[in-house]
Amino acid sequence: MLNLERLRTLDALARHGSVSGAAEGLHVTTSAVSQQLAKLEREVGEPLLAKNGRGVRLTEAGRLLAGHAARILSQVERAQSDIEAQRGRVVGDLAMAAFPTAARGLVPSALAALRMSHPQLRVLMREVEPDAAVRGVVRGDFDLAVVLDWYNKPLSMPAGLAKRALLEDPADVAMPAGHPLAEREEVELAEFAEDDWVTWAEGEFCHEWLLLTLRGEGVEPRLAHVAGEHATQLALVEAGLGVCVAPRLGRGPVPDGVRVVPVRHAMRRHVYAVWRADADRRPSVRAAVDALAEAGARMSS
Repeated sequence: MLNLERLRTLDALARHGSVSGAAEGLHVTTSAVSQQLAKLEREVGEPLLAKNGRGVRLTEAGRLLAGHAARILSQVERAQSDIEAQRGRVVGDLAMAAFPTAARGLVPSALAALRMSHPQLRVLMREVEPDAAVRGVVRGDFDLAVVLDWYNKPLSMPAGLAKRALLEDPADVAMPAGHPLAEREEVELAEFAEDDWVTWAEGEFCHEWLLLTLRGEGVEPRLAHVAGEHATQLALVEAGLGVCVAPRLGRGPVPDGVRVVPVRHAMRRHVYAVWRADADRRPSVRAAVDALAEAGARMSS
């Protein structure tokens, strides 16, 4: 009889592509991954891994068994969903990911309400960027993720996921209080063609969106400063070092030396929850999504 946890380890290796990646995804040590895989090889009587430079690769037998492992684990997920659905109780553990401003501006109130209504549900929330969060849901690292896309740049969504809209998040342009456009009621992005910009790190979803949007307005942005935290971006703006896009979700108090002005053609982020479709009947997932949607509705009203 093949051990389920060892199949889970093999599946993680196949999805992550390395022992270290599998260990990170499973939240265990690399030694634990290696031990589980060695035991699995003894169980099946076939080598499942071969050396590949400094890493490893799956053998033919390893790829064959990994394919079966993925299907077995998916079926186990469905079985868990069915049992939870029959029981109808919101209990157990739930792993959730959320992008930073949602982790600050949306998730806390949702989790507080969830704890009040379902005290036997334990939620572990991690702050994760949208692309990585979606990959984590697909891999099974997370049961649920709060992600975003922009009105003009959708987030790539693999097959097999369910989603629910949570809220629309408008974004403004933040500029120093002494900026020539600071007293305007609305601005156009093209009006900032000569300004320095404060932006997110290269490769992040919002950074790629900013470049796409500004270039669509005929602006080749001068990227002067990079900061992941919105509070840091606003501090740089207050110091007169540039302008930035400032979404309203999780923004917090705006520094005295900063003015935020809406864009004439409104910029919005679509915030939504995603989870694996084969976990759709799990009461814990449903309860968490409902709590997030209710928190989003309160913010939008």
